[in-house]
Amino acid sequence: MNDDRSATGLSTFTAFVSARRDAVRGGGTDEATRYAFGADLQMLRTMRRMKPLEMFVGSAVRAMGTFLASQNLGTMVRVGPTQSPRLYRIAKECADALGVAVPTLYVANSPVMNAYTYGTDDDSFIVVHAKLVDHFTDDELKFVIGHEMGHIQNRHVVYLTAMRLLTSGFAQLIRFLIEPVLLTWSRRAEITCDRAGLLCCGDIDVATRTFLKMACGSTKLYDELNIDAYLEQLEAGRESAGRFSELFASHPYLPKRIRSLQLFAQSDLYRTSLGLSGGLSMDEVDQRTLEIVQVLKGGKTGEASLPSGE
Repeated sequence: MNDDRSATGLSTFTAFVSARRDAVRGGGTDEATRYAFGADLQMLRTMRRMKPLEMFVGSAVRAMGTFLASQNLGTMVRVGPTQSPRLYRIAKECADALGVAVPTLYVANSPVMNAYTYGTDDDSFIVVHAKLVDHFTDDELKFVIGHEMGHIQNRHVVYLTAMRLLTSGFAQLIRFLIEPVLLTWSRRAEITCDRAGLLCCGDIDVATRTFLKMACGSTKLYDELNIDAYLEQLEAGRESAGRFSELFASHPYLPKRIRSLQLFAQSDLYRTSLGLSGGLSMDEVDQRTLEIVQVLKGGKTGEASLPSGE
C-alpha cells in the first residue's frame, strides 16, 4: 500500500472521527457520521430492552471478568511499548484512527488463525493468535486489530463475552433462549467491525487478502489465491442445504464478508476517509448488505425474530 496515501487517509479519518466520536460510541445513526451496520445498531437497542438477556449478560460478564483477565496474564504475552513493540505500534495506530483508547492486547500461542475481543465496556482486551502474526503483514494486522477495536468502539464487548460463556458450558439452562439472539446479532456485528478494520488499514485489497489467508492458511498457496474464484463459492453455497449451518455460526461466511466489505468500500463515508468524493449512502450500503448476508432467499434472513425496538 502506498505510504503517502495511507498516511493521508489516516489523517483525514482521524479528523473525521474526532468530530463524531461521541455519536458513534452512543450508537449514533446520523447518516453523515456512522459506519456501523444499521442492523447491528437496531439489534443492540432491542437486546438492551430484553430484561432476561441483560440480567444474564450483566451478572455473567461481571463474574467472569476478573477470571478472564487473570487467565490471560498467566497464559499469554501482554503487548506494550517494550513488549512486542511492533504489535503495540499497530494497535496504537488503529486506536488513534478510531478515536478509542489503546486496549490491552495479548498474543496467544495458537496455530489457529484467529483474533477476538472480550471483557467489559470498562475493561476490554484483544487476543491475537501467534499464527496471524507470523502470516500477516503489518497492514493486514492493522485490518484485523482495527476490526477487533470496532467491537470496543461499538460496545459489542459484553455480548461477545456472554457468547463465550454460553458456548463454554456456562448457564446451560438459559442457553437455548439466549444463544439464537446473540448469534443473530453477532453476525451483524462482524459486518460493522469489518468496516472498522477497513477504515484502519485504508486498503480494500489488504482487507480482502486477510480473509483469503484465513480461509486458506497455507503460506505456499497465498500467491496463487484468486479472489474472483473464491467469491464464486458464495453463489454456489446459496443453493446448498448446508447453508443452514450458518444459522448456528457467530460470523457470516467469509465470501459474504468480502462482498459486504467491497460494498462498504464504495460508500461516501469510506471514500471521504481517503480524501475522495462521491459514493453510496450508508442506507443504500446497509440495504444491499442485508441482501448479501441473508441465509435464506425471499427476503428472509433466517435469523432469530426480534421486535424492532423502534
